[in-house]
Amino acid sequence: MARTAKKQWKQIPESTLSSRFGEQAVQPVPRTEYPRPQFRRQSFFCLNGWWDYAITRDTDVPAWQGEILVPFSPETSLSGVRKILHPGEYLHYHRTFAAPDIGGGRLLLHFEGVDQECQVFLNEKSVGRHKGGYCRFTFDITPYLIKDGENDLRLVVRDETEFLPHARGKQRLTDVGPLSEIFYMPQSGIWKDVWMECVPENYLTDCRLTPCQADGTVEILPRSNRYGNASVHISFEGRTMCEAVVPIGQLTRLTLAENHPWSPETPALYDVALTFGEDHVECYFGLRDVAVKKDAQGVARIFLNGKPLFASGVLDQGYWPESLMTPPSDEALLYDIQSVKSMGFNLIRKHVKVEDERFYYHCDRLGLLVAQDMPNGGGAYNMVFQAYLPNALGRLIRRFPDRNYKLYRRENPVGRAQYRADLYGMIRQLGSHPSIIMWVPFNEGWGQFDARKICTEIKTLDPSRLVNEACGWFDQGGGDLYSIHNYFRKLRVSPQGTRAVALTECGGYAYPVEGHKAEEKDFGYRKYPDLSATTDSYCELWETQLLPAIPKGLSMVIYTQLTDVEGEVNGLMTWDRAVDKLDKERISAMNRRAAQQFASCTQTAVPAGAAV
Repeated sequence: MARTAKKQWKQIPESTLSSRFGEQAVQPVPRTEYPRPQFRRQSFFCLNGWWDYAITRDTDVPAWQGEILVPFSPETSLSGVRKILHPGEYLHYHRTFAAPDIGGGRLLLHFEGVDQECQVFLNEKSVGRHKGGYCRFTFDITPYLIKDGENDLRLVVRDETEFLPHARGKQRLTDVGPLSEIFYMPQSGIWKDVWMECVPENYLTDCRLTPCQADGTVEILPRSNRYGNASVHISFEGRTMCEAVVPIGQLTRLTLAENHPWSPETPALYDVALTFGEDHVECYFGLRDVAVKKDAQGVARIFLNGKPLFASGVLDQGYWPESLMTPPSDEALLYDIQSVKSMGFNLIRKHVKVEDERFYYHCDRLGLLVAQDMPNGGGAYNMVFQAYLPNALGRLIRRFPDRNYKLYRRENPVGRAQYRADLYGMIRQLGSHPSIIMWVPFNEGWGQFDARKICTEIKTLDPSRLVNEACGWFDQGGGDLYSIHNYFRKLRVSPQGTRAVALTECGGYAYPVEGHKAEEKDFGYRKYPDLSATTDSYCELWETQLLPAIPKGLSMVIYTQLTDVEGEVNGLMTWDRAVDKLDKERISAMNRRAAQQFASCTQTAVPAGAAV
């Protein structure tokens, strides 16, 4: 593939914009919280902190060029590096550690996310390789350990962003072309936590928990490195709900003594203790069902725990000025989630990014629904076909088939195979979080292909959740939602048979706040001078278009977006989270009105999950 001229590549901005969370994160060992709260052991050795780094043109062991603060990518200010990894270059990492006492057990090395391809060496022996920037991976490093003395850990990373067909989300190396403002600074290498844990010789590798609230049961599927049986103890607020012995690798349905539904108002969580030989793991789950059914008027709606749900949410890119895709701290994640709930929203759409595992943990325990996007990939986007024509022609192009791989920039069969591997990995990784109620495999045709078939594959892998087959446009007729993106024209809504109508992107109103911008660009779909005018326009959108559409079938609204990002200034908050750009009380009041309108037209009480 031809390389884009280097002068056209993105440059590290001069801006020093930072949030207060970034200022708190600069310490010898950042982000020391347990990385996987839904599969927890007592053993935990954090490997975040200062590593040696180098950027070279080959994979040989380099002369180290300085230090980098892991888990922040070299493109970020928190990393201490502020350099972009370009095509043809390799990013090298190095550190040493003393091996903990593992007795007769094993030592596992975990990477929560490395973008995009990497090879791991321990004591100059190759431990393994991994491809895909968004999902976690693990190596058993026991055979490579020096048990008495220092161990030498090294990574070699390759990341070519849009010049490889891997998942990349909003990252973009080139800073030219149409709509370049909606793509962001690329980032490379380690961007999530690195850690180790000691396990027995025979140990659990994961556990899938799938609830059924209607009949008060949960399906459990424990996996391990050996066959056998696991003991399960499920409790709720200290009371035993179930005890059983279940076979490893087999799906077992367990009946609970009490039925406590999980919802945004009552995010009830059951505790699960798993024992497999000498291994002990703590898990949790929420008892909830989600489906699309007909309401009392015969209109398809989203149902949560058997009751109609009006989902009012915001689009969340999950970017930070000092650390890009990596949350600077656990407190930063909490702040965003609590801000969303304080404005009366009950859902967040995690946009083309697999977030830090602790994000979903906080959504689980605080009660915030999640629509989870798959990060997009493929070739360079065909913006005329994938952005301009859908916005100009609307429904006239909506059902355009996605079998033309060239038009959708999915010609590479290896890239299509990698997409499936990453998609299935994301679903397996996040599949036990009760907050996630929906998978979104494709957004606005970016790298879309065979969406109807992939939707069926997702439903086979995870029948417990909704699927928004093609978010925005290029609808292939499958999935649970009739998804609309509407920024420019009057909204038209009518019932869509067995699929619920969802406005999955709208608004995008821009209010640039001087002193809190990262760039001179002021991208947004409409521009306003202050908080009052922006809030007025937001409320007018609801009054004139969204509220009247609810009786006609509208079941979900997602506003663009939670925060500003780089040149986009259409957030409810500035990028540094320092300034609220809309009136929170008025937004919350509008969410209450929407819930009341929805309850009235579906002939129910205020539905489960509604903003109150």
